[in-house]
Amino acid sequence: MVVRALPLLLAISPAWSAPQTVDVKVDASKALGPFEPVWAWVGHDEPNYVYGTEGRSLLSKLAQLAAPIHDRTHNLLTSGDGVAALKWGSTNAFTRDASGKPLYHWAITDQIFDTYKALGITPFVEIGFMPEALSTHPEPYQHHWPQGPLDTGWSYPPTNYDEWSELVYQWVRHLADRYGPAELAKWEWEVWNEPDIFYWHGTRDEYFKLYDYTVAAVRRALPMARVGGPATTGPASPRAAEFLREFLAHCADGPNYATGKKEVPLDFISFHAKGRTSVVDGHVELNIGNQLRDIDQGFAIIEQFPTLRHLPVILSESDPEGCAACDAKSHPENAYRLGSQYASYEAELLNGTLALAQRHHIRLEGAITWAFAFPGQPVFAGLRSFTTDDIDLPLLNVFRLLGLMRGERIPAESAGSLDLDAVLQPGIRAKLDVNAMATRDGRQINVLVWNYRDSSAVTDPAEIHLVINGLPHTASRVLVEQWRVDQNHSNPYAAWQAMGAPQKPTAAQYQELRAAGQLKTVKSPGELSPQGNAVDFTFTESLQGVSLLRFSW
Repeated sequence: MVVRALPLLLAISPAWSAPQTVDVKVDASKALGPFEPVWAWVGHDEPNYVYGTEGRSLLSKLAQLAAPIHDRTHNLLTSGDGVAALKWGSTNAFTRDASGKPLYHWAITDQIFDTYKALGITPFVEIGFMPEALSTHPEPYQHHWPQGPLDTGWSYPPTNYDEWSELVYQWVRHLADRYGPAELAKWEWEVWNEPDIFYWHGTRDEYFKLYDYTVAAVRRALPMARVGGPATTGPASPRAAEFLREFLAHCADGPNYATGKKEVPLDFISFHAKGRTSVVDGHVELNIGNQLRDIDQGFAIIEQFPTLRHLPVILSESDPEGCAACDAKSHPENAYRLGSQYASYEAELLNGTLALAQRHHIRLEGAITWAFAFPGQPVFAGLRSFTTDDIDLPLLNVFRLLGLMRGERIPAESAGSLDLDAVLQPGIRAKLDVNAMATRDGRQINVLVWNYRDSSAVTDPAEIHLVINGLPHTASRVLVEQWRVDQNHSNPYAAWQAMGAPQKPTAAQYQELRAAGQLKTVKSPGELSPQGNAVDFTFTESLQGVSLLRFSW
C-alpha cells in the first residue's frame, strides 16, 4: 500500500527568481568566549525507550557528537511493568509487601542508567512521578493516552512525605553505590515536572514541600549533588510566571519544610519554553516569537532575585510546541518536524536564546530539545523525534552541524538578520531572518548560516556573500568545506516523498533513506586565496536551509 506524503512541507522545488544578496561578515581576530554546548540536551516522556534497540541506536548517534549529551526523561519512579507507550513509562521502583512495608526495585532504573553509562550519556535526572503505592489518589493510575485523561494517579502528592523522601534517598544511594559518587556529581537532579499545571495535583505549597523533602533526601545520599527546579511551564503565561516567582522566593527566604531552616538548596533554576504551530493557507506556520517570549520573561523573573540570579539556568524543555507524541496525521501542523523547517528553527532558536541570556546576564547551562525516538510507529509519522525507524531526520543533522561548532565564538554579522525585539513580538512572518554565528578553533573557522521564516510557504533563496576578516598572515591558502541541511540535502523525508511515500519501504528503499539521512557535504571550490587577511565565499541558501562552512589553513 502506498500513501501519499503529507502536503504541508516543501515537497516540490519552487520556480526561483533571482535571490536576494545578503552580506555576512565574520571577524576571526576577536574572541567572544567559548561556544558552550547548551544545545546538547535532549528529553522524552518514555524512559523505557532508552534501552530499546532504537533508543540505544539514537543515543549512540548523539554520543558521537563533539559535546557531552544530557538526557532528561519523565516517569523514572512511575509504577508499572516497564512496557512503554506514548507519553508513558514505568520502573516500578516502589511497592509494598502484604504488611505495608516499603519495597524498592531498581532493576528497570538500572537498565536505563546502565545504558547511559555504556554510551557516555550524562543523565539529567527528573525525580518523578508518584508511585501508585504512595499516591493520595492512586486510581486510575496508568493513563492510556490519547484515550481518557492523562493526569491519573501518578500526578498526585504522596500520602507520606517521609516515605517519599526515603524512596528518593534509597534510590540515590543505590545509584551512588553502582556508579560512584564522583559520577553522580556530574548529573543534575530536578524535582518533578511542570507543577504549575496538571502534572501536579497538589497545591503550590505542597510542591514546595515536595521539593524540600526531595532535595533533603538527595543531599543526604549525595551531599555534592546539584539540585534544582521547578520545571514550570512557559513564563509568558501570568500563572506560570507567578509560580516561578513564588518558587524562587521560597528558595531565597524559606522556610524549608523538611528542615525547618530558612535555607532551601537550589543549584540551578529550570523552566520550560514553547512556541505555537498552526496551518495557514495550507502551510505549516510556527511561532518562534512565542517561545522566545517565554524565555525572555523567565530570564527577567530570575533577574529579580539578587541572591539567585547568579545560578545557572536550564530550559528543561524548549520546543516549537507542546506535544512530542502528537503525530502529523492527526495534527497536520506538526509536519514541520519531518523536514528542514525544524532544523532551521533550531538554529534560529539557539541564536535567540543566547542573545536573551546575554541581555539578561543569565548563565545559560542547557536548553533541552524534547525529542527522541518512537519505536513501533509508522515511518515518517511526524512525532517530534530525531529519527524515524532508525532513519536520521534533519533535526539530528542540525545537531551534527552544531557539534562541528567548537572553540571560541567570534563575531558574525548578517545584513539579513532581524532585530531581536522584532522577533519577540510577531515572530518571523513577513520577512526572512538570514543569520549566522561563528567559532574559531585553532586553525579553523566554522560559520553556521541559516535562512529562516516561521511559514513553510515557498519563497526565494538568499545568496550569501560571506567575508571572513582577521585571518593570520600565515594563511596563504584556505580550504573550504560545506555541510548543508535543506530540502535537497541531509533530508530523508524529501527522498521518501520522491519514492511515493511507502509506508513499508523495501530493504533497498530503507537503505536509500538511511543514506539520505546522513549529513551531506556540498561541493566547494576547495581552496581559496586570501586577499590580505580576508577571504570571501558566495553560496545560495534556500528557505529553511542551514549550512556549516569550515575554513581551515
